[in-house]
Amino acid sequence: MEFNHFLSSYYPDTTYGADRHYSDMLEQAVAAECLGYASVSIPEHHLMNILMNPAPLQMAIKVAGETRRIKIITSVVQLPLHDMRTYAGEVILAEIFTDGRLILGVGRGAFGVEMDRMEVPIEESRKKFDESLNVLQALLEQENVSWSGKYYNFKKLTVMPRPVRPVQFMMAALSPQAIYHSTRRGFHIQTTPLMDSNEKMLEQISAFHTAKNELGDSGKHLTISLSRVCWLAKDEADKHTKLGLANDYYSRFDNVYTGPGEIESGAIASLPRAQTLKDLEQNLLVCTKDEFIDQLAIYKDAGVDELILSQNIGTSNQETLENMQSIAEEVMPHFSGLEKIEAAE
Repeated sequence: MEFNHFLSSYYPDTTYGADRHYSDMLEQAVAAECLGYASVSIPEHHLMNILMNPAPLQMAIKVAGETRRIKIITSVVQLPLHDMRTYAGEVILAEIFTDGRLILGVGRGAFGVEMDRMEVPIEESRKKFDESLNVLQALLEQENVSWSGKYYNFKKLTVMPRPVRPVQFMMAALSPQAIYHSTRRGFHIQTTPLMDSNEKMLEQISAFHTAKNELGDSGKHLTISLSRVCWLAKDEADKHTKLGLANDYYSRFDNVYTGPGEIESGAIASLPRAQTLKDLEQNLLVCTKDEFIDQLAIYKDAGVDELILSQNIGTSNQETLENMQSIAEEVMPHFSGLEKIEAAE
């Protein structure tokens, strides 16, 4: 099982300074490569201080300039927020400037308040995403493309520059049904059970492998990545502290994901949560070493190819770097050998 470090760009203290914040993200990307992580991932969200990255392709290019081999995955770009006629060219340029290390993770968007502010209602985002994805793939793969649909209508055009390699795609999907159908279409998958149980995670992974097996040889290269908020705690007291930080993170995440979307000057309000820390512990990977390894063994046995570790939970950058190193030294050596997504040569 390979490991990915999520450059999740959590920014709870909005006085910290964006220059310092993104310098921290770059330092973490370089550390991930040095520590043996196979990849880093970069989110896309706008107008808020959670997953705060409005330009993931720019960030991918910057990370590529600071590293040599690590794969760079968008997690995920929100296609309904972009015009595919211009975005296709941006993707091609990013793929070139990252020396073929870019994997384009795509999704429909998750936060209703964000989509409303961008005038793309969440209720319409699925249909717009589906058409946008089809348009993007056509523009990347073909010349002289024309289109007649609900969201795109244009006469024959060719995106320039042309790709020098096929762009690698990864689909973000949560429901087992969506995972199954996306896999059948030939996409790598990234998923997460969010605050759900291991039973939900096992259903997600099973749906992927069912579809992959049905594809036979044509699906052998496909992989599934699982995202989890995590922390390798030094002891029970440290675990309790980090669960408190994770709970504060989710008090903001829930606000924009399932809550009222209260945002002031770009900062998401921290709202009370009904879930106790004890219950939260059951849904996250915040635990001591033996517990951490035991949980990862479940993921590996289920057939997870890559684990996306979200370690920015409100700690200082130095503490996050130390946690990355602890996981690399104490946990990662226990897991290896599964099929990887190979960056293009």
